[in-house]
Amino acid sequence: MKNDRYPNFRFNAEEIAGAVGDYGTLIPIILGVAIVSKVNIGYILLSFSIWYIITGIYYKLPVPVEPMKAVAAIVIAEGLTPVEIAGSGIMLGIFFLILGMFGGMRIIEKMVPQSVIRGIQLGLALILFKTSIRFIIDDYMLASISIAIIVLFFIAGRFKKNIPDISAFVVLSFGIVVGLIHYGCPSVKLLPLPHIIIPDLNSLWTGLWSLTVPQIPLTITNALLATALLMKDLLKRDLDTDKLSITIGLMNLTSVPFGGFPMCTGAGGLAAQYRFGARTGGSNIISGIILLPVALF
Repeated sequence: MKNDRYPNFRFNAEEIAGAVGDYGTLIPIILGVAIVSKVNIGYILLSFSIWYIITGIYYKLPVPVEPMKAVAAIVIAEGLTPVEIAGSGIMLGIFFLILGMFGGMRIIEKMVPQSVIRGIQLGLALILFKTSIRFIIDDYMLASISIAIIVLFFIAGRFKKNIPDISAFVVLSFGIVVGLIHYGCPSVKLLPLPHIIIPDLNSLWTGLWSLTVPQIPLTITNALLATALLMKDLLKRDLDTDKLSITIGLMNLTSVPFGGFPMCTGAGGLAAQYRFGARTGGSNIISGIILLPVALF
């Protein structure tokens, strides 16, 4: 199914706003992981930057790139080491690469009813809503200003269709300015060359049972099945879940050994990017370009 309403790539205000639409989930998670596990956040951001650009060019759609949430939650809660994280990422990469190469997702897709996938989407929405409430309570003044910005753009768009909803970009810029005022400009330092992380058998075992096993069901349902279904709902485009699974496998096998964090796609990220204007692969390319200098410096 192909939707000819949009080109393969757009580089306009709406795509820029959509490009940062998922940062509200991405940034807090990787910051939490970096603080607890002592990993270099620059390598994590660099891997996200590269794969945002790759997925944008390959799929020509706003396919989100997100940290694996079950892995992140367990890492933050238990303080697992970078080597154990790498072990998990390698195991996940191998699993999803093999799953996609042998058509496993096509079989699973036929077995899982759409009602189950819709339920997962609803559950994820409620979880994100609960998380957002906690952030609002932590700093209700900044949250109120941010909500007001989003509402103003929403109302303006209803009265004048030619006004792009760039509220996500405005809110992000506002947050950066507030951070610079409160904490000053961080020192600029070029990211050093990465050291290859080779997990030992013990780290692979810990990563397998502590992180890999809990993450697999979530990735299959939300990152693969729900993302493909939502893409069809929103943009009338078909995503091959086996290709998506192979992409997730390659993401992790090429990123995690160099200091990256386990990554996948996700329905929540797609919904956020679409809500703020992402319609083409251009938004992914823009998102990767934004993250690149942040990662390198």
